[in-house]
Amino acid sequence: MNVIPLSDDAADLATAGGKGASLARLVRAGLPVPGGFCVTTGAYRDFVSRGGLHEEIMRAVADLPADRAARRIAGLFASREVPGETAAEILAAHAKLGGEDHDVPVAVRSSATAEDLPGMSFAGQQDTYLNVRAGGLVAAVARCWASLWTERAIAYRTGQGVPHDDVALAVVVQELVPADAAGVMFTADPVSGVRDRIVVNASWGLGEAVVGGQVTPDTVVVDRSTGEVAEEHVADKAVMTVRTPGGTREEPVPDDLRRRPVLDRALALRLARLGEEIEELYGTPMDVEWALHDGTLHILQARPVTGLRRPVEEWNDSLKGDYLWTSANLGEAIPDVMTPCTWSVVRLFITEAMSASAMPGFDLVGNIGGRFYMNLSVMYSFAAALGMKGRLGATEQVFGRLPAGLDVPPLPASRWEIIRAVLPMAFTLRRRVRVNLARMPAFLATARERNARLRGRIAGTTSPAELAALWEEELLPYLTEACRVLEAAGRQGGATLVMTRDRLRGLVGEVDAEAMLTGAGADGELASLGPIVGLGRLARGEIDRETFAREYGHRGPHEFELSSPRPGEDPRWIDAQLAAMSGVEDREEELFARRREAGEAAWRRFGERFPRRVAAMRRRVARWSLVVRDREATRSEVIRAFWAVRDLVLRAGELTGRGDDLFFLSIQEVVALLRGDESPLDRVAVRRATYERYAALPAYPTLIAGRFDPERWAADPGRRRDLFDARGGGVPVSETVTGFPGAPGIVEGTARVIDSPEDGDRLAPGEILVTTLTNIGWTPMFPRAAAVVTDMGAPLSHASIVARELGIPAVVGTGNATMRLRDGDRIRVDGEHGTVEVLAS
Repeated sequence: MNVIPLSDDAADLATAGGKGASLARLVRAGLPVPGGFCVTTGAYRDFVSRGGLHEEIMRAVADLPADRAARRIAGLFASREVPGETAAEILAAHAKLGGEDHDVPVAVRSSATAEDLPGMSFAGQQDTYLNVRAGGLVAAVARCWASLWTERAIAYRTGQGVPHDDVALAVVVQELVPADAAGVMFTADPVSGVRDRIVVNASWGLGEAVVGGQVTPDTVVVDRSTGEVAEEHVADKAVMTVRTPGGTREEPVPDDLRRRPVLDRALALRLARLGEEIEELYGTPMDVEWALHDGTLHILQARPVTGLRRPVEEWNDSLKGDYLWTSANLGEAIPDVMTPCTWSVVRLFITEAMSASAMPGFDLVGNIGGRFYMNLSVMYSFAAALGMKGRLGATEQVFGRLPAGLDVPPLPASRWEIIRAVLPMAFTLRRRVRVNLARMPAFLATARERNARLRGRIAGTTSPAELAALWEEELLPYLTEACRVLEAAGRQGGATLVMTRDRLRGLVGEVDAEAMLTGAGADGELASLGPIVGLGRLARGEIDRETFAREYGHRGPHEFELSSPRPGEDPRWIDAQLAAMSGVEDREEELFARRREAGEAAWRRFGERFPRRVAAMRRRVARWSLVVRDREATRSEVIRAFWAVRDLVLRAGELTGRGDDLFFLSIQEVVALLRGDESPLDRVAVRRATYERYAALPAYPTLIAGRFDPERWAADPGRRRDLFDARGGGVPVSETVTGFPGAPGIVEGTARVIDSPEDGDRLAPGEILVTTLTNIGWTPMFPRAAAVVTDMGAPLSHASIVARELGIPAVVGTGNATMRLRDGDRIRVDGEHGTVEVLAS
């Protein structure tokens, strides 16, 4: 049969094409679809089978470019008549439409077999004809058939891998609704992908002006959760599509209608309810064309929304207020976009290891686009309230220097509000530090064995409930104790780390001061040097891989991220590091020996100048070294505890059968799942999409002032890596590359700009490492580097500490090194004065 009613059960994709099959589905569901019929794909195939037309079409498509093939095929169709029996069936079906009006005006629309399929958008690629009557109906059908072979349609099918030989075209003929208004409805937000918003576009007249983009329509947004209109934007609608005796045309909208809302709220909600019915019928967000006549709504067609962005959450604490955020210091140790599980455990870490951050109403740390940031507005406001602005120089030693002219937005709180919040917290903190410092030696003495035992227990669990109990009774208390001991280690001695270094620099200058302070890592005592020492021992055959994994395998470039394998789990990481060390296996021992000699010489010079101060200064430096070692050792054990948490999440994925889905739950939700609550799993898909959205963006600026949109920033060709200031104006990027003297010494060499530690094999021995930041995962590269230059960092950052221990010149916290230095530049690094000079590009 060449013609079937739209309601016919035979109106499937193969027979009626995508549009026809969709309309038939709507009709059978009782939705208000205008009456009509379908000229089947059988009629098309019969037409092209006559006189060798199909073979000629295939030859044109195979042999000619799309534009020439389209012209050739258009001529072939124009030279042939529609078979008489098909034409008769079309006219007979049309005569049955419209009741007493046997020549009812109709819309004639193409319906291809590859149309309206999920993941493809053939909309508008074949032709539509409006206000057609009996005299022009058969010719309109033939023109629709020909539109299967336009240049655009041929090119799109080729690009999508749809074989031309397999396509055919049906034609839908429907009564034309004499629309007072019409438009398009999306049952999910087509821009954001949010599924709880229905977006309606509406304009006067027929819908072609909306679909074709000739008019800016009204927009009404309906919130599905409340069933109410959430937003309404009335446009200035300049043109409308109207019927004419020969078809349609655009004409100006009457002045009294241009700025009048097309839909009142009641109509918008009626339309939205129809949209929900259609989406429920199809099980996916839908793009619906509709029309309104005499108060009655009609559905003209519906297809799945293509290219719909997956729904996502917003992870953006910069929207909480106008603050200054930095990713320096701890953000250097957590450089990646965090999975939700990681962020939840990092928050636990912050609560216990930085208990002073718990000022009600203000967050010292935040998640901006999935990345870790600290709120400098909190620190600066605390200092101002307590009359300690003069000590903010110590903050620079930790977080780096702010660009000249950059104002720090204050907290929206009075001085007395801040004091009332801070003072009780300060007394509590002193007690915490005292108690946990006393516990630190015993904790460090047993931490490795405790971790190994816990990881073994995790691997041996056999039920979700058993694993949940292990978290609550053993692993969480262990992690909490590790974090509290780290806090105590970092706060012992007050400002010892900053004041000792400044005192020495004032007495003997930068070079001798740094030489006298080194040695904290002698014999591998400094945990940040662990990967260097361990790999060196492994390369020389002093230890085996199992020992390396047990003692050093928890430290790496992504050590806070729970979803990332640790070096101890990844033989390929170890292989890559050993390969890069080929020929320089003893390099770190040579550097340590040279540094010890420099330190001894500096102490001799100090003794000659200040003989009465030597003993006191040695005690002060010993205290400095103890603080550094304790801080590094406790931090290392926190990371070892994070490895145990990773093991727990992996085991939970095995026991529940949900694998890595669990990294997209908070740790609290993982435990709830282990207890039998499966509701958190509903959030996995959205959170995974959110994570992937943020992870696809470049790393954000070190400093963010005000409200920050990661995607808008990433799309800006003029974006900066050092600073984003939503207040406008802004501080210009410096033309020179200067920063903190990280470690003294002057060296010239080739700049090797490296974005991630995974690209570390690009750094050849004797080249200068230039990068945004470093953490312990970069440490294995340092012995090969002649010098180190970073955008981020400060004198107490990882790059500075490790470079000083190895005697490698370093300039850190430049803010602009990766913007100003190009890979392969010949540069001079002066680590004593904190300058970098380009010698040749």
